[in-house]
Amino acid sequence: MTEPVRIANCSGFYGDRLSAASEMVEDGPIDVLTGDWLAELTMLILARNRAKRPGGGYARTFVTQMEQVMATCLERGIKVVSNAGGLDPTGCAEAVAEVADRLGLTPTIAAVSGDDLMSRLDELAEAGRRLVDFETGEPLVEVSQMITANAYLGCWGIVEALERGADIVVTGRVTDAAVVCGPAAWHHGWVRDDWDRLAGAVVAGHVIECGAQATGGNYSFFTAVPGMERVGFPWAEVAEDGSSVIGKHDGTGGEVSIGTVTSQLLYEIGGPRYLGPDVTARFDTVALEQIASDRVRISGTRGEPPPPTLKVVTNGLGGFRQDLTVALTGLDIEPKAALIEQAFWRACPLPPEAFARVTTRLIRTDKSDPVTNEEAVALWRITLSDPDEGKVGRTVSNAMTELALATIPGMFAPGGGPADARPFGVYRPARVDADLVPQYVEVLGSERTVVDSVAPSGSVEVAVHEGSAGQFPAGEVVEVPIGSVVGTRSGDKGGHANLGIFVRTDEAWAWLDAYLTTEVLKRLLPETAPLTVDRFRLPALRCLNFVVHDLLEEGVAASSRQDAQAKGLGEWFRSRIVPVPLALVEQG
Repeated sequence: MTEPVRIANCSGFYGDRLSAASEMVEDGPIDVLTGDWLAELTMLILARNRAKRPGGGYARTFVTQMEQVMATCLERGIKVVSNAGGLDPTGCAEAVAEVADRLGLTPTIAAVSGDDLMSRLDELAEAGRRLVDFETGEPLVEVSQMITANAYLGCWGIVEALERGADIVVTGRVTDAAVVCGPAAWHHGWVRDDWDRLAGAVVAGHVIECGAQATGGNYSFFTAVPGMERVGFPWAEVAEDGSSVIGKHDGTGGEVSIGTVTSQLLYEIGGPRYLGPDVTARFDTVALEQIASDRVRISGTRGEPPPPTLKVVTNGLGGFRQDLTVALTGLDIEPKAALIEQAFWRACPLPPEAFARVTTRLIRTDKSDPVTNEEAVALWRITLSDPDEGKVGRTVSNAMTELALATIPGMFAPGGGPADARPFGVYRPARVDADLVPQYVEVLGSERTVVDSVAPSGSVEVAVHEGSAGQFPAGEVVEVPIGSVVGTRSGDKGGHANLGIFVRTDEAWAWLDAYLTTEVLKRLLPETAPLTVDRFRLPALRCLNFVVHDLLEEGVAASSRQDAQAKGLGEWFRSRIVPVPLALVEQG
C-alpha cells in the first residue's frame, strides 16, 4: 500500500495571492504543488491578451511563482502541476524553462495540450462531428463568432507527464480537479476504471481547487473563524483508496472544518452526479468527519463511468455594450427614475427597439431619513448592447450626459463621464465526442506522446448516503434572517447560477429540507421567479443545491447584473427574514 500523497493548492484564480506558492512550499511539508488559474471567464481574458501581444495566452503570474519556488521544489522533490498554460501551455512551459536556465536549474518540464479546438472547428464540421450545445445537443452553428473553444481534459495526460519524469507539468484547459486527480493517480498507480478512487480524488480536488475558499474564505460563518485577515491555503492528503484529509499548514489563518469543506463542496455544482472526463463523482455518497483541528476526512465517495463526451468551454464575440448609471438622491426616487428614463430615450438618437438588448434596473440602496449623503442615494442603471459598436458608443453616453442639468435635482453619475462602447464576450458550453480530443504530452526536448481521452464504459450500482435522520424541531417559531441557521455558497455556471445551502445539525436539516421548496426559494428571491430552478438534495451533507437557469444571461462577460458571477446570491438569500423554529436559532 502506498503512503498518502499531500497535494497543496496555491491559486484559485488568475490573480490570486502571488506569495501563496512560496507559503505552501516553505510553511509545511507537501509532495505536490498545484494551482488553478482557469475560470471560464479567464479563457476569454487570455484570448484578449494574446490578441494584444504575442505570447499572452498563459498566466504569467505562474511563471513568477516558479521563479520564487523552483529551486526549493527541486531540492525537496516537490512536483508542480498547474493549468496556468491556458491557451498556450507549450509557451508557458518554455517560459518556465527560461526562468530555470537563468537560475541555473535543470528541471524536466512537460506541457499537456490538445484541448484547444479552434483550429479544428471546420474539420469537425466537415466530418459531421461538430460541437453541440451542452444542454440541448443541437449543433453549434455560430462558430465564426468564436474566439476560444477548449475541451475539458482529464487527468491522464498529467499522469503520463509524471510517468515520464516531469518535475513541472503545465496544462491547458483541464478540469479544475484534474490537477489533483492526476498526481494522486500517478502516485498510487491507479488505472482508468478505478472509479471510486478517482471519484474520491476528484472530490478532494474540487474542495481545494479554489484555494482559500476551503479554509474560511467566502464562508458564511466567517465571524467565528480565527485569522480571517490572512487565511492559509489548503492541501489534500489523498490516500490509496481515494479517501482524503483536507488540511492547511499549522499556524496559518482560517480553519478547515466540516462547515468550510461542505461550503466548498457546493461551489458551482449542479446535481449529485458531478460529471467529468475521467469519472462521474457521486456527491450524494460523500461522508465528512472532523478528525482533528483543521483536519477533515472525506470518505465513502463512489464513482461511475463518465459520459462519452467532453465539455467544451466556448467564448464568442457578443458585440459591444454601454453601461450608464445615474444617482438618484433623496425623495421621489421612483418619479426621478421614470423621468430620467423618459428623458434619456428622448435624447438618444435611436429608439429602444434599435438595440439588440436593453436592460434597466432601479437599485434601491437609499434609506429612510438618511444620516449621510450616501444613505440618501439610489441608482438607476441602463445597459445597452448591440453588435454595432457605433450604436452604443459616445452618442449614447453623450445623450445621458446632456441630461445632467436639465432633469431631476441631485443627479450625478458615479461612473464618471461619457465613455466609448466596450466589447463583451458570450460564453456557451458545448460537448464533443471524447475520441476526437486526444491529449498531447510534450516533455521539452523530447518526443511528444499521445494519450487517449476515451474512458472505459460500463455501469456501476451506487447507493445514496442518506446521513442521519434528524427530528423536526417543534415549538415556537420566530421571524429571523434565514442566515441565522443556514450557510450558503453560490457562483456562476455559464449563464446559470448555483445556490448551495447547508446546515450543521440533523434537526436543522429536517427543517430545511421540508421548508425550502423551489416555490419558497422563488418567493424569497423574486428575481428567480420567472426562471427555471432545479432543486437537488444532498442529505448526508445536510445540503440543498439550487440551479437558477439564465440568471446571468449569456454568461459572466455578458451579464448586465451588478453581481455578474452570482458570488453574492447566497448572502442575499441569507438576509431574507423567514419563520424559523426557535430551537434552531438558539443552537446558532
